[in-house]
Amino acid sequence: MDKNYTSYGDCRCCLVKGYHRDIMKEYYVNGTREVYIDIFMECFNLFLSTNKQISALICVSCVQKLKDANSFRLLVISSEEQLLDSITDKETVFVNVGVQSKVKTEQSDVKIEQDDSVLDCEEFICDEETKDEDFVDREAEILSRFPFTKKLPDRKSLYTTCKGYVTHLDLLEGKLVLPKMIAKLLENDNERSSKKIFVTEKMAHIHNASTLLEYSNATPFKSKNRSGFPCFFCRSIHDSLEKLKEHQSKSHKRTEIKKILATYGAECLVVYVDITDLKCTICDTNVPSLNELKDHLMKIHKKKIHLEYTDRVIPFKLSTNSIYECQVCRFNFETFGSIERHMNVHYRNYVCNQCGTGFVTKYRLKVHMKSMHVGGAYPCDICKKVYTTQQKHKNHVDTVHKMIKRFKCTKCPERFSEYFRRQKHLVDVHGLAPLHYKCNVCDKTFDRRYTLSRHMKRDHLEERDYQCQLCSYKCFTNNELSVHMIKHNGERIHECTVCNKSYARKKTLREHMRIHNNDRRFACAVCGQSFVQKCSLKGHVKTHHMDYVVQ
Repeated sequence: MDKNYTSYGDCRCCLVKGYHRDIMKEYYVNGTREVYIDIFMECFNLFLSTNKQISALICVSCVQKLKDANSFRLLVISSEEQLLDSITDKETVFVNVGVQSKVKTEQSDVKIEQDDSVLDCEEFICDEETKDEDFVDREAEILSRFPFTKKLPDRKSLYTTCKGYVTHLDLLEGKLVLPKMIAKLLENDNERSSKKIFVTEKMAHIHNASTLLEYSNATPFKSKNRSGFPCFFCRSIHDSLEKLKEHQSKSHKRTEIKKILATYGAECLVVYVDITDLKCTICDTNVPSLNELKDHLMKIHKKKIHLEYTDRVIPFKLSTNSIYECQVCRFNFETFGSIERHMNVHYRNYVCNQCGTGFVTKYRLKVHMKSMHVGGAYPCDICKKVYTTQQKHKNHVDTVHKMIKRFKCTKCPERFSEYFRRQKHLVDVHGLAPLHYKCNVCDKTFDRRYTLSRHMKRDHLEERDYQCQLCSYKCFTNNELSVHMIKHNGERIHECTVCNKSYARKKTLREHMRIHNNDRRFACAVCGQSFVQKCSLKGHVKTHHMDYVVQ
């Protein structure tokens, strides 16, 4: 990424407006990688909020202050290490010359100064409360490592004090450990010391998903199709959700889930679940959502869930009236395919770095990159258009050049090359009701599901993933951004033949020509006065007829 990449807005630290850097992005300064949000965490142990409504920019002045603070922190750490090393070297010299034994024999006469941070083992175990206790061999030595408590850490506290050790314990859970196994580990200790045992991303996703499904009544299923509800375990298709639940309760065990998930690839591991009447099966408690089920299992039943990894269990409510409600934003969808694509908006585990579109799995992101942002390798021999996949190339040739009519009318022998032409024929000729996709937020209706989806994203979710790099302008599509960029770098190549004025856009020139043609197409509905431009009409109404508009 270019180290000079900036965006316009407020500085997160001093609130100064201007072109600043992004605290979330990577910058390379003299070959050194810098991510400012990480420096805040390392230097001040300060985790900044990543809320989209808050500016994520930082000015050059604040960047320099942050670097100076971090440099000072590193200097202090380096000096501290050198001081501790010098103390260690002196103690080694004392041992070599035999002074240490002399100090022990003359301990009553010689007062030795000790570091306040180190607590003597004998002093710790011989106070009034513990002097009568009998310690097993070397127990006092273990207790002396914990100077601020006489109680050894328990399993719960180890998750924060010694996370690596608890990871080993979790891996050994449920396994039979024999003495000869420990002996073998000790023999190979030097070889194993350099190896780190950790939980992989796939193992974490499998553990999280299997925990949620084993201890709840959530019903896992494969992606719904026209035939019905496919079983997650055996992929048999059932007519209704009730039959699917009955089949799973009789034919499958919840413990099979982990084995099935292990066959999935890490990039495409995702589980769809129905959470209608969701409850914990351990204590039979009703929970309204998967997130609250997670909290319940961790806090009440002490189940381990890896919160540092993203969600791969996607919640749905499979209704019988063909209306699917999103469990996050409560929008309704008429088909399962539309709500399935919609869930990528909420579970943005992987984000396209070119257009900002989010996806649940890495596999979906790869498919998106290949189809949307990678140059095609299948050119048409007739019109020279290039397509990204062989199937798209075949569909183009069959439809455009061979004129193959794949869509047959269900009422008559007529065939059509496009799906929407067939739908129009069914409405016009056979009297079928036209398809209407109604928006659940406003009263608008659309004849295509894709158009409704664009309307939801643009007008209600207010997605603006395309941003100008020269100003603060944001827009919904790449085409809108291209039109906007003409303001910054467009040449005025469209010249008026009457007054020689020039414009960067041909559309602007056409609007200008209305002045010369006296094309007054925008008429006032109150007084009848007409104008060349719509903005002139709006100004006229605000000036002369505002009272009429308000009434």
